[in-house]
Amino acid sequence: MRSGSTPAWAVELALRVCADVGVAPPDALRWRRADRELSTGLTRRHAGSIAVTTGRDSDDARHTLLHELAHWLAPGGPRRRGWRRQAVHHGRAFYATAFDLFARYDPDPVAALRREAARYPNALRHARALAVPGTEALALERQIARRGSRRPRAAWRVSAPEHPIRLVRDGRWYVCATCGRRLVGRALLRAAQRGSRDRHTLWTREVIEAAG
Repeated sequence: MRSGSTPAWAVELALRVCADVGVAPPDALRWRRADRELSTGLTRRHAGSIAVTTGRDSDDARHTLLHELAHWLAPGGPRRRGWRRQAVHHGRAFYATAFDLFARYDPDPVAALRREAARYPNALRHARALAVPGTEALALERQIARRGSRRPRAAWRVSAPEHPIRLVRDGRWYVCATCGRRLVGRALLRAAQRGSRDRHTLWTREVIEAAG
């Protein structure tokens, strides 16, 4: 396996994973570094290669390599219906392989599941179907996080009732003299053609204060 500047631990992990399941390793394992936090990867089975671009998080780099090795090992999944018949990239067959690799080669499989779900939300659905340990706790954790990050509810109200549009120049823009709304594009053309016969209403969105 050609590895170039790939670190020794990554070469050892790739060879070990492939040897344990009796599959030939990729012909090439390419490794690049980028000035960012997380890593990305690409597996090209037809070209016999795996490429990983790593960020600053070493745990995420290991996870990304395992994810790409799962693509290398996973059997060809079912194909979507339609004229293009594209293969399902992250389907059940892939995740059966990926979760097995995370459990066997990642020091913290639950953290691996968390990383996977952060990038691919459908991973939790497949993890639940495959009875992966820690799935329900992670699903609850994400549900609580979503509740805490929800935006406050808001309601629309009329801030300027329906009125004729009277165009005036405001610097480089045309605005309605009644409500101050800027008009551009088709709205401006229509207002210029119809004059004061064109009417509009100005709405605003306000946050609803939580009760209690």
